[in-house]
Amino acid sequence: MTGVRTEATAAGLIVRPPDPAGTVVLYAPGDRYLAADPEPVPDTARRLALQTGATVVCARYRQVFPAALDDVEAAYDLGRSLGPVAVAGERLGAGLVTALLLRLRDRGAALPGCGTLVSGLLDLTLGASSLLFNAAGDPAFDLGAVRARVAAYAGGAAKDDPLVSPLFGNLHGLPPIQLLAAGNDPLLDDSLAFAARAARSGVHVDLRVRSDAAALHRDTVPAMAAFVADWAAAGLLPPLTGS
Repeated sequence: MTGVRTEATAAGLIVRPPDPAGTVVLYAPGDRYLAADPEPVPDTARRLALQTGATVVCARYRQVFPAALDDVEAAYDLGRSLGPVAVAGERLGAGLVTALLLRLRDRGAALPGCGTLVSGLLDLTLGASSLLFNAAGDPAFDLGAVRARVAAYAGGAAKDDPLVSPLFGNLHGLPPIQLLAAGNDPLLDDSLAFAARAARSGVHVDLRVRSDAAALHRDTVPAMAAFVADWAAAGLLPPLTGS
């Protein structure tokens, strides 16, 4: 896909659309141990920039807590220097941007206008039923490898620490959250449980479950773009432009 310009920074890649709208999306791609290796410019970030006109900051993060969260926060700070920010993430990246929301809220710092979580890894205790039921139908999902990866990521931190597993955090005061998942995703229950807890905490929640991973991939960028555009129209973010 053409039409974007990229700039490498210490915090990650900046993907600029041909006609920037002034809005920024901080995007944390999935961890390579839990999803396919991201491209040098992840396709999701490229498509999102083109469809919305937003400048997309692709966070570069280390593979261990809390360094990964610090790295995502640095990318958020970079994004805020460019304009009003929405956040988005996939798999572990979704967990990281959610942990960032909790950290910023607890510090009394400026929060992004909204956030999108795609197939989020939000509970690193890995106790969800969908991990067992759905993993059996996905030959590419190695639960044993995921458990080892999660243990390495958490290090000495408790796996139910809210900054490690945001599902266990106090969710009051978070910005509007969109959750996108697939019905056959091993991580489906993370999204369902987070949506329920967030809604009970008074957070605006937009939960969308697609039939399978192919449908989720097809709908992810249009759904993210529409969600950000809705909240831009509500005055939380500047208007977006794009195709």
